[in-house]
Amino acid sequence: MRTLLLVALLVASPLVLAKTECSTADKVQWQDKDNFQQDLKNQGYEIKKFKVTDGNCYEIYGKNKEGKKVEIYFDPVTGKKVKEEID
Repeated sequence: MRTLLLVALLVASPLVLAKTECSTADKVQWQDKDNFQQDLKNQGYEIKKFKVTDGNCYEIYGKNKEGKKVEIYFDPVTGKKVKEEID
């Protein structure tokens, strides 16, 4: 049993440490940060924190329109969700 747990941890650990990559496009192609945030607010999101990640993503922490806590990574060029975590 211990061996199985150890193997599972070793396999999963690189996935946990991997950073989310969203875009390789030049930043001049990115959507305007303020307009992007306003569009999200218009869709019902409440943004507590907005940042640009090392993986070239727009990332928000806040709540979705259902009031659930979210952490979402967006492609800054297309605006599409790359990764979403809902509490």
